[in-house]
Amino acid sequence: MSYFRITLIRSAIGLPSKSANVLKALGLRKRMATVFHPVEPSVAGQIMKVKELVAVREVDKPLTKQQVHQERVPDAGFYIESRARDQKSIA
Repeated sequence: MSYFRITLIRSAIGLPSKSANVLKALGLRKRMATVFHPVEPSVAGQIMKVKELVAVREVDKPLTKQQVHQERVPDAGFYIESRARDQKSIA
């Protein structure tokens, strides 16, 4: 079974309440929030109502909240070869 991975990219502030209600029905409350829904025509119709506000991908299985968070954590960009105190003992 496949799922829609729906991420809220833009806020619904200033839009008609109909759009805000669709986002609420999908479970999207904050920007950059991600939810998973099974691929069904009803969900696809809701996505089409707010397609300008969300990013959608089709995935094989839903991720947990912790897994989604780990995807967003950037790489440190560096690694430690040796610590300074280790080098003092060598010299």
